[in-house]
Amino acid sequence: MKLWSGRFQKETDALVNDFNSSISFDQRMYREDIQGSLAHAKMLGDTGVIAQADTAAITQGLKDLLADIEAGKVEFSADNEDIHMNIETLLTQRIGDAGKRLHTARSRNDQVAVDLRLYLRREIGEIKDMVLDLIQVLLKQAAAHQQTVMPGYTHLQRAQPITFAQHLLAYGSMLQRDVTRLEDCQTRMNWCPLGSGALAGTTYPIDRFETAQLLGFDGPMSNSLDGVSDRDYVIELLSALSILMMHLSRFAEEVILWCSWEFKFIELDDAYSTGSSIMPQKKNPDVAELVRGKTGRVYGSLMSLLTTMKSLPLAYNKDMQEDKEPVFDAVDTVKQCVPVFAAMLDTMKVLPENMLAAARKGFINATDCADYLTKKGVPFRDAYKATGQLVYLCTSQGKTLEQLTLEEFQKIHPAFDEGVYAAIDLQTCVSQRLSYGGPSVPETTRQMEALAKFVKEHR
Repeated sequence: MKLWSGRFQKETDALVNDFNSSISFDQRMYREDIQGSLAHAKMLGDTGVIAQADTAAITQGLKDLLADIEAGKVEFSADNEDIHMNIETLLTQRIGDAGKRLHTARSRNDQVAVDLRLYLRREIGEIKDMVLDLIQVLLKQAAAHQQTVMPGYTHLQRAQPITFAQHLLAYGSMLQRDVTRLEDCQTRMNWCPLGSGALAGTTYPIDRFETAQLLGFDGPMSNSLDGVSDRDYVIELLSALSILMMHLSRFAEEVILWCSWEFKFIELDDAYSTGSSIMPQKKNPDVAELVRGKTGRVYGSLMSLLTTMKSLPLAYNKDMQEDKEPVFDAVDTVKQCVPVFAAMLDTMKVLPENMLAAARKGFINATDCADYLTKKGVPFRDAYKATGQLVYLCTSQGKTLEQLTLEEFQKIHPAFDEGVYAAIDLQTCVSQRLSYGGPSVPETTRQMEALAKFVKEHR
């Protein structure tokens, strides 16, 4: 018999029972449900709403039930719809009438809201640690490649010389923002809805500040309607996870390009690649491709919940049961992707010679050539035009800028002298980019130190 069956004269139809049930996915919150119930029971006893003897029985019963669940001795039932009713039913079966008093001054609406906040708060901490681990992998690879010159790209066209360290650290900066977004989300969700009741609070003399403190929240939510109907924190988390996955997907796309024969900047470890069922020569970057693909899945979870919430009046509506599967799936997906992506990057072999060979093509030192003239007093636009003429000359003769004679340089502009060859050397181009955030060794060292400090401070 349902815990809410008093008003009903018929049993729930089996199809409705299955359709309405959420135990298949919300059972993962059993720890949080018991955690919230322990705090609620203590508060009820402390305020005299229920007897201390009942609080003691409930507390021991919940602790015993938790131990049995974690030992695999408990089977949840779809007849009890969700994890909340399963826990209460099992508790009452074990301790009798005291178990029936646990739900005093509480609704499933505020119960599920507090469970979900507790659950996601814990998951955010785990995901954040995974992202920080990934940043450490980037720091390790960057430290080994501060002088590994590669082409930087715009429009996927070779643009200017950079180092592999700087390229990796760009993703480190993105991931740093992802960590702070997760922390911001965790801060905003850290307010307790317990005590909001179904929507209008309760006439019992409860202490919402006590339950908030017991559960590690910053305080109770200030409006009971908002307490049960707010899902901003879920949407915000899904947004943060979507941005994180977008960063991983961009990185994955570059890894896929880099390990192709067309680039061959890196080689993935055999343990993080797969083969073809028909082509024996193939070594496929499936890890990177799956991360790229699963990004759309996380985006879908965000759009699903935004769509669910967009027309809901206050307060709680059953539609809001649809918040859990998307966020659970997104959390699971991210927790799958981040560690395997980190391991793939940690074990990849970098091929500096191929990066340098690519950097020597495409005239990526043309800007440095123009800057050389500008530093001699030539207006930048004139220097730009002269360098463009040099590039045209090179392409017509199949040469690079470095292969031009001084006479050819001076024929385009008389301000050129022997110093141009040092100025357009790729190592010079990189090492002289000392501006803040650039690819020079002092600058990538500064970036790595700042990022390492960030990791240490946010553990």
